[in-house]
Amino acid sequence: MPDQSSKLDVLIAGAGYVGLASAVSIKQARPSLAVAVVDAAPPDVWQKDGRASAIAAAACRMLEQLDVWHRIEPEAQAITEMIITDSRTGDPVRPVFLTFDGEVAPGEPFAHMIANCDLNRALRERAAELGIDIIQGVGVQGFETDGGGITVHLADGATLRARLLVAADGVRSKLRDMAGIKTVHWDYGQSGIVCTVAHERPHNGRAVEHFFPAGPFAILPLKGNRSSLVWAERTEEAERLVKGDEMIFEAELERRFGLELGEIRVEDKPRAWPLGLTLSRSFVAPRVALAGDAAHGIHPIAGQGLNLGFKDVAALAEVIVEADRLGQDIGALDVLERYQQWRRFDTVQMGVTTDVLTRLFSNDVAPVRAARDFGLGLVERLPRLKDFFIRQAAGLSGNTPRLLKGEPI
Repeated sequence: MPDQSSKLDVLIAGAGYVGLASAVSIKQARPSLAVAVVDAAPPDVWQKDGRASAIAAAACRMLEQLDVWHRIEPEAQAITEMIITDSRTGDPVRPVFLTFDGEVAPGEPFAHMIANCDLNRALRERAAELGIDIIQGVGVQGFETDGGGITVHLADGATLRARLLVAADGVRSKLRDMAGIKTVHWDYGQSGIVCTVAHERPHNGRAVEHFFPAGPFAILPLKGNRSSLVWAERTEEAERLVKGDEMIFEAELERRFGLELGEIRVEDKPRAWPLGLTLSRSFVAPRVALAGDAAHGIHPIAGQGLNLGFKDVAALAEVIVEADRLGQDIGALDVLERYQQWRRFDTVQMGVTTDVLTRLFSNDVAPVRAARDFGLGLVERLPRLKDFFIRQAAGLSGNTPRLLKGEPI
């Protein structure tokens, strides 16, 4: 743990993938900066995370640049194809309206699936190599800012001094509240059921997203004959399913999963999380920057939550490192405003897009279904438009930070 009398340059609250990737990105590019991470969760909680995430091509490039990708690549499953259907749960046939090839360049898949615990472990290994302290099991209780920096009080009574505090403590960020930053939030009345399923036949890297009236049902390939499910369902129904009889859950799952991959078996305890849209009104405050879910929480319909977080990481690290090279105060508000200007519009745009998609596809209104199916069919027939959407999903469009291009800062 850093000495209380020493001054850090950057203190990051949150040891999830955003917090750890931020620490590694900054420290690797600027070894002279003193960087530490604090996290309120118990030391081993990350090892119990059974979820998996889709990592877009741009994020893979960043992880490769950070000397992390080679540690997780053996356990990563490339998504080689994606298909989208739109039907009711009981329909005997589920017509495919849209298909995507899985490459943004020859030999480069547009996304990989990776277990969250494997990603977290690899980032922790790299942080240890760079000499980044991770203070686990101790949260931030409060802080005060002044012209020279920020004084951070930890739950165990320790006090740390830094030039910048990065809040990467999740969608219910306490640090965001402490900084006085307000949010725009609404609930979709849906919960996302997450679990891992083993199946009889191989998926061959294919990802499938079924749009049902209650919400999207995504089957995402993992290593071996296994897939990760993200199943959006009305909150009351989701709670009934995850808390009820296992046989009822499996029966409802089979109705949605289908028979294409043969017999299925649930490998872990299904869990459900409420789904909503949360957008911070500001990404920065004096000596404080928000990153990841602390700045934005979106619906998983487009699978972009993790990748938005990595975009924050890459942009924030680039702003901080360039400011330090120029001899500027990395925690000054005018420096942090550059980060906000870079990320805020893109984040709001993605939030609005996922909100529209959620409302458009989570219903059974006949005219709306006809319109959206026509739209999906139109995209299927326009290769250039499909390429545009693939690059969007891969994180390679717009004003992309250097790390996401696979370039050093």
